[in-house]
Amino acid sequence: MTETIKEVKEQLAALTDLDDHCWATFEEDSRTGVQTAIKQRRKAILAEIAEDERLETMLNYEKLLYAQGVELIAGVDEVGRGPLAGPVVAAAVILPKLCKIKGLNDSKKIPKSKHKAIYKQVMKQAVAVGIGVKDNHVIDDVNIYEATKLAMIEAIENLSPQPEQLLIDAMTLDLPIGQTSIIKGDANSLSIAAASIVAKVTRDEMMADYDQEYPGYAFTKNAGYGTKEHLSGLDKLGITPIHRRSFEPIKSMLKK
Repeated sequence: MTETIKEVKEQLAALTDLDDHCWATFEEDSRTGVQTAIKQRRKAILAEIAEDERLETMLNYEKLLYAQGVELIAGVDEVGRGPLAGPVVAAAVILPKLCKIKGLNDSKKIPKSKHKAIYKQVMKQAVAVGIGVKDNHVIDDVNIYEATKLAMIEAIENLSPQPEQLLIDAMTLDLPIGQTSIIKGDANSLSIAAASIVAKVTRDEMMADYDQEYPGYAFTKNAGYGTKEHLSGLDKLGITPIHRRSFEPIKSMLKK
């Protein structure tokens, strides 16, 4: 009895190797549905191979450290340097050795609809996660660059166990831990990418809460960045307690 197309699809789903001899058997089936299913499965396998290669490349910095006997590697990243409102949030994440999480990338390259799912995977698999938050008052007191450093240091201090080495996105911290500063680190290191998504989701949730507290600025949508809706809210409603007074246009508004 000829197998149904559904049954063929189930068997194709079990194939993971493009060189498997079973392909030849399926290719003898001339039904259009089967031929379409074969193409789709081959395409899916190629996509999985490409994703695995991408993740492998993003582990290059980690693998160099593993080769030196370093295992507790923390990726460190921040989000929220540019907004007009809210805190800067940093995350430090230690992943298990050679851990790969599908879809993990620089948070700016991940579709927003997938942020939560990848965040959950990171939280589930991580050896340790630390968060650091510096609010708008600290940012106004010490400047955004210094506040970012303080948030990163806080995130690292909140890690347990403590890391043996840090991989940081284009920053050096005043800490007695070995550090590798990586340009565009969130796109070139899986550990930093993990920190990037944790910081992003954490801050987005904080800004959504602030949107409830201070409606009219669209904080859920813009995360405090100076969008048209946000600037319109500033004009109509004025400055909130979470706005950064050292940032324009708030700085000029205060002088009026």
